[in-house]
This record gives sequence, C-alpha cells and structure tokens, in this order.
Amino acid sequence: MVKNVLAATPLGLAIFAGIGLGLADLAVAADTNQFTARRMRMVQEQLIGPGRDITNARVLAAIGKVPRHEFVPERQRNQAYDDHPLPIGYGQTISQPYIVAFMTEKLDPQPTDRVLEIGTGSGYQAAVLAELVAKVYTIEIVEPLAQRAKADLQRLGYTNVLVRAGDGYQGWPDAAPFDAIIVTCAPDKVPQPLTEQLKDGGRMIIPIGEIWDQKLVLLHKRGQRLEKTVVLPVRFVPMTGEAQR
Repeated sequence: MVKNVLAATPLGLAIFAGIGLGLADLAVAADTNQFTARRMRMVQEQLIGPGRDITNARVLAAIGKVPRHEFVPERQRNQAYDDHPLPIGYGQTISQPYIVAFMTEKLDPQPTDRVLEIGTGSGYQAAVLAELVAKVYTIEIVEPLAQRAKADLQRLGYTNVLVRAGDGYQGWPDAAPFDAIIVTCAPDKVPQPLTEQLKDGGRMIIPIGEIWDQKLVLLHKRGQRLEKTVVLPVRFVPMTGEAQR
C-alpha cells in the first residue's frame, strides 16, 4: 500500500532523474512516502493494535487513505499521525485518529448515505466520511477554519463534500433529511433541529455535556423516539451558536 518507495532509494533517484524529474519532484515523492508510511503505522498501532477495537474494514481503509497531515497547520504536520488531538487555530483542535475512526464506525456508514457532519474546522472528519458515503454536508462552526477546510477538501479532490460555515445548532435544513449525523463538538444537549433532520432509522453520534462531564452518545431514531446509548466518556470543544446564547 505504500507508494513512491522507489523515490527514497539511490536507485530511485537515478531513475527519476533519468526521466527528467528534478530535486523538487524527488522531495515531494519522498515526503509523500514518509507520510504514507506513518499513516499505515498509525492504522496498525492506534486502530487495530492491542487494546484497540476498530474492526470495520471500510473505515480502516478510509483512515488509511485520507492524508491527515493535509488538514493540520504545516508546523504540526510531523505530529499528524500521533495519537493525540492537535491545535488547528482559533482555539480549535483536530481529534485524534482513534476518536475519528471510533465515531465513524459507530455510524455504520453505507455507500448510498447522505451524512451531515458538524465540526470545528479541520475538514478531516468530512474527508474520511467522503471515502465511505455518497454525500457529505459539513458545517464548520469557526468561519476562517471553514474557508480553509473548504479549500483543502477541494484541493484534495473531495467533490462529494459541501462545506459551509454556520451555527451547528441549526443543522442544514435545506439538505435534510440525513441518513446519519456526526457531531465533533459538544452541545449541552442534542439540538432539536438535528433530531428533526435525521431520517427515521438513522443514526447520530454526538458528545453531550459540559466540558468537565461529556459523554459520547449514539442515537437511533425510531419514529418520533430517540434510542440513546452512551458509548464513551470524552472531552470535546464546546459547540457554539445562537441557540447557546
């Protein structure tokens, strides 16, 4: 699965030079190889290693494919595949890879799904979902980060993702209903508009509570009723919006 390995070897340097590629091209190839190798190691050690429990093959493949280093500031790229959140500016973070994989797996995403994602601004969760479902609608709650995420997703070719900056409490009513909703910032309770925008039979995964007492909750919509399962104690940045004020 690791690509461009040849570029990092002396023989590879000679071959690439022979077909007219310069040192800048070789540096890009070697850099790509470095991050691909780190990503494969991350999947092996953080998602399916001892004490980990990610088993969905499609989710593992998506995490193994999406270049997480492209969704963090350049100064953070060497840490992009470590098992911890990273600051992305404006007081926000990108979640650690295990949490992204865990939440995605709990949604059981299907190839025909339309998914609403509400995040803080990296675009990484949306990219992972884009590998798994038909359409992703992502609301990034911090406007400058939303613009950066939109540019990154377009640059990387994620044509099935639509991005807007906005109030996560309000959801995306003109694109509803959704097969699934994933929220990566924490309100104190499930926003009613999100409940209304979820299809009957759909799933929502969302961290709920104050910052000192948050729980990751999986919800199944059954008619007008939500079946709730607490799956993990967590700590996410708070969701902000007009409904919170």
